[in-house]
Amino acid sequence: MTFTVAVAGATGYAGGELLRVLLGHPEARIGALTAHSNVGDTLGQHQPHLLPLADRVLLDTTARNLAGHDVIALALPHGASGAIAAELAAAAPDAILIDLGADHRLESGEDWRQFYGGEYQGAWVYGMPELILGDVAHKQRQLLPGAKRLAVPGCNVTAVTLALAPGIAAGVIEPTDLVAVLANGLSGAGKVAKPHLLAAEVLGAASPYSVAGTHRHIPEIEQNLRKAGAGALSISFTPTLVPMSRGILATCTARLAPGVTPAQVRDAWQQAYDGEPFVRLLPDGQWPSTAMTLGANTALIQVAVDQRAHRVVAICAIDNLVKGTAGAAVQSLNLALGLPETTGLTTIGVAP
Repeated sequence: MTFTVAVAGATGYAGGELLRVLLGHPEARIGALTAHSNVGDTLGQHQPHLLPLADRVLLDTTARNLAGHDVIALALPHGASGAIAAELAAAAPDAILIDLGADHRLESGEDWRQFYGGEYQGAWVYGMPELILGDVAHKQRQLLPGAKRLAVPGCNVTAVTLALAPGIAAGVIEPTDLVAVLANGLSGAGKVAKPHLLAAEVLGAASPYSVAGTHRHIPEIEQNLRKAGAGALSISFTPTLVPMSRGILATCTARLAPGVTPAQVRDAWQQAYDGEPFVRLLPDGQWPSTAMTLGANTALIQVAVDQRAHRVVAICAIDNLVKGTAGAAVQSLNLALGLPETTGLTTIGVAP
């Protein structure tokens, strides 16, 4: 099943990574590439590593330029996808639209207005196939076949959700006392030049950001964990920039539910991810690192019980640009198109 893909926002990190993944997809044919401020440039001026596409000329991001393709991917800043998606509903009514931004992830308009501001655009089908819906027999992938509108999850959201959802679904942790502290690669902040992301500021330093419940991914994490079975829910979420270009290491802890044993805890995560092609519970005692996931569509997880603190520790490592963004988009697109979920995606990382 060959399909054509147009990519809006092709010069950004998300757009570039999506193109890299699609170049390895046996059924994908890359069509129009658009940008905002770089119209008329060649892609190679901005994404020199994408040699097969280096001579492609960047077009303006308009519905007219994006229409005429089977799939249209929107790798745009939050708040920018909604307007062009509305135009594409008329210009390309049969196309599958994939939003790699935030505009269509949240099911609550109130959450959108509180954390993002601006007009709420409504929720699309959520692109996290492994998301548990109440119990491990029901997952989000069951809702993806045939979907025409796909919302790719936030990268931090992916790491925290995959780390904690099995414990919530199995009832082995208490969802009212969740803590997540993340080490984040700088590419997650996007490609726009910002003073606090200059090399002089970040090399040799680790810096928290969006502290004390202000990060925009918090309501999306809560949305996912409620789907996994949480009733009352409270999570403290703190991301930290560290001097690496890619990767997220999410260290998540939760209070152990009364009477639960360490064996029952491990069994909950084992059952949740048994047979999953891209989520792996590591052997007991082996802890994930971001280096293990570089370039791969994998989420590597370890879980253990801190007996002294009566808490469960679940750690998840992902490449924020692959499993956290572009890989998740292609994985969900495969399911929407009826292709094998793993088509064009790798679990093989790059080391050292």
